Amino acid sequence: MTAYNENFKVVAELMHDETVTHSFVKDVALPSGKTLALLTLDNGLDHKKPTTLGPNSLLELRAALEVQAERAKKDEIDALAITGKPYFLIAGADLSAVTRLSAPSEATAMASLGHYTYELLADLGVPTFAFINGLALGGGLEIALACNYRTVSTTAGALGLPEGFLGLIPGWAGVYRLPRLVGPENAMKVMIENPLSNNRTLSGPAAAKMGVADALFESADFIERSIGFADGVISGTTEVKRPNAVDPTDPEVARRWLEAADAAEQFVDAKLSGAAPAPYKVIEVFRKAMTISQQESAVLEVEALTGLMSTPQFRNTVYAFLDLVQKRGKRPAGAPDPKLARPVTKVGVVGAGLMAGQLALLFVRRLNVPVVITDLDQSRVDKGLAYIHGEIDKLHAKGRMSQDAVNRTKALVTGSVTKEAFADADFVIEAVFEELNVKKQVFAEVEAVVSPECVLATNTSSLSVTEMGRDLKHPERLVGFHFFNPVAVMPLLEIAATQWTNDSSLSTAFVLGKKLKKTTVKTKDAAAFVVNRVLLRLMSEVQAAFDEGTDPKTADAALTPMGLPMSPLTLLAMVGLPVAQHVNESLNAAFGERFTVSANLQKLIDAKITTLWVKDEAGNQVLNPEAEKLMTFGNQPSTQEQILTRVQDALAQEIGLLLDEGVVAEAADVDLCMITGAGWPMHLGGITPYLDQVGASERVNGKKFNG
Repeated sequence: MTAYNENFKVVAELMHDETVTHSFVKDVALPSGKTLALLTLDNGLDHKKPTTLGPNSLLELRAALEVQAERAKKDEIDALAITGKPYFLIAGADLSAVTRLSAPSEATAMASLGHYTYELLADLGVPTFAFINGLALGGGLEIALACNYRTVSTTAGALGLPEGFLGLIPGWAGVYRLPRLVGPENAMKVMIENPLSNNRTLSGPAAAKMGVADALFESADFIERSIGFADGVISGTTEVKRPNAVDPTDPEVARRWLEAADAAEQFVDAKLSGAAPAPYKVIEVFRKAMTISQQESAVLEVEALTGLMSTPQFRNTVYAFLDLVQKRGKRPAGAPDPKLARPVTKVGVVGAGLMAGQLALLFVRRLNVPVVITDLDQSRVDKGLAYIHGEIDKLHAKGRMSQDAVNRTKALVTGSVTKEAFADADFVIEAVFEELNVKKQVFAEVEAVVSPECVLATNTSSLSVTEMGRDLKHPERLVGFHFFNPVAVMPLLEIAATQWTNDSSLSTAFVLGKKLKKTTVKTKDAAAFVVNRVLLRLMSEVQAAFDEGTDPKTADAALTPMGLPMSPLTLLAMVGLPVAQHVNESLNAAFGERFTVSANLQKLIDAKITTLWVKDEAGNQVLNPEAEKLMTFGNQPSTQEQILTRVQDALAQEIGLLLDEGVVAEAADVDLCMITGAGWPMHLGGITPYLDQVGASERVNGKKFNG
C-alpha cells in the first residue's frame, strides 16, 4: 500500500484555497440487521457546482476511510458505500490544483495521493460499494472502480475517463482496473475512442450494459434501491454477474488485450498523427498493465502523470478546457441580460431536409416544447418527419430514451406545408438553401404570419444576416443562429447580431442556446462569422498550393504537425465540393483574393465529381484519375514545411483582420469557436496561442495575440 508522503502536505498547502469536497459518513441499518457506513461526497455548493478532488479533499477522504477501516476491524460496520451530492459522484481531479504544481516532486505527490486514498477503499476489510448517482469522470469514475461493487442511476449523465483528452492518463488505477472489469476493447473505447471523439461519455444505462456497474436503478429511489442491493450482496442473497470481466493471464484475453491496444493506437494516429503524447501514454501503460500487479501499475501511472503534467500539451489543454470551454464558454462575452429573454413555448423550423431535421430533433429533445417543420410539399414534410422519428427510435434502441419519452417526443413534432403553422411560435429558424433571395423570401412569408414578439433566426453559414433583414418590417428580431454539423454533436453555436437586433431578441437567442446545451459565442454579422472564415482561409491556402503544382499527398499532409481532426482535402470532401466552393465565393466577394475561388474545384463540380481521393489496386489512396484529367496545375510546387508556414501566416493574418473588424470581442473567443466548432486540438491551447508559439503572429502582425 502506498505510504504517506510528506509532500502530500506540500501540495495540500499549495491549495489552501481549495473548494474542499467533504466526506460525510452516517450509519444505515440494513433490513438484514447489518450496518452500512454511507459516505457522501459534498462540497456544500449548489447542485450546479460539481464536486472535484484536490489534495485537501483526498486527505480528508483518506482520513474518513481510515476511521471506517478501524470500525471494520471491530465489526462495527459490515460494508461501506460511497456516493455523492445530487447529480454528481465526482467530476474528477481538481485541474486547477494540478496547474499550480511546478516541481516534479509536487506532481508525483499529487499523482501518488490518489493511490494512497483509493487503495484503502479497495481493501477496507469489508465490502465496498459505489452508488454512482450522477456525473463520474476521471478520478470520479476511478473512485467507483476502486470499490468492490457499483450501482448506477438511469439518469447519471456522464461517466468516463477523459484523461487522454486532457493530456493525462487515468492515473488512479483506472487504466488497470477498467479493462479487467469490462474487457480490453470496452476499456479502450472509454479511455481512447470516447475522449478523442468530442469527449463523449457513457450514460448510466450504457455504463451498466458495458459492465462498469453491477446494477442499474431508476433515479427516484436510487439510493434506497442501491442500499437494498448492497444488503443483498453482503447477505449472500444477491448474485453479481460480470459477463464482460476478463483475466489477462488467459492467453485468449491476452491476445484480445494486445489487439485492442493496436487498434487504439491506429485510432490515435488517425486523430492526432503523433502530435500529443497523452493518448499514446495511456496505451503504453495499458499494454504493460496486462502482466503486472496493480501496485506495479501504480508506479507506472505515477511516473506517467509526473511526466505528462510538465508537458506544454497538458498546460495548453488545461487552458483550453478550463479557461475557454468551462469558463468563457459559460459566460459568453457581449450576451445581454438573460432576464430580457422571451419565453419559447413553440419552435418553427423552415425546411424538412437533413439540417432542418437535426435542428427540429435538438429543439424538441432539449426544450420539450412543440416543434413544427414546414416544406414546399407533403412528401418532403413526411420525409423530414420520418427522419426525426427514426432518430428518436435509434435513441430508444441505445437505451437513451424510455418508451414514454419516445412517445411524448414524437407527439411534439408535427409538419405542415403552410407557414401558418408558425402563427403561435415564439422562435422560428430557417434551414433552407444557402441563397440570399431564397432566405429573404422565407422570412417575408414567416413575418406575415407570426406574432410581433416572435424571434426569427437564420442558420446561414456565410450569408449576410443584415441583408436578410433589410426588407423586414421588424428587423430588430432577426438573429444569426449558426449550428455546426452534426448538430447533436458539435458544441458551438455562433449567434450573430445585426445593427438592428434588439437586446430582447439577442437575449432570447443566448438563453435558448444555453438550454440547447450549446457553447454560445456572440459574433458581429460578418461573412462566415468565425469558424468558416478561418477554416476556409486554411483550406484556401492548401488548395492554392495544390493548384500551383504541389503533389496532393504533400499538400494534404502538410498540416499534420497541427494534429487537426482531419486533413484539409479530407475536410473538403466531407463538407462537399459544391458547398465549400459556394462559401468560398461568398468570402471572395466579401474579402477579395485572400479567398481564391479555385478553377480546378469548379471543373470537378461541373463534372459532378465528388471526391479527390480513390484507392488504387494496391489499396493506396491516390488522386482520383477522373479528377486529375480535368484539372490543370502550375509548376511551382511547395514543400510540406513551406505550406505549413504559409497556412500559419495566413491564419495569423485572417484572425488579426477578424479581430480588427470586431467580429468577436477577443482572441479567446476565436479560440473557443475553433475548439468547439472545428475540433481545433486542445493540446495546442487554442488557435491564437498556437500561432503565437510558432511565431506566425509576430511575423505577420508584429505582435502576439496573447500578451
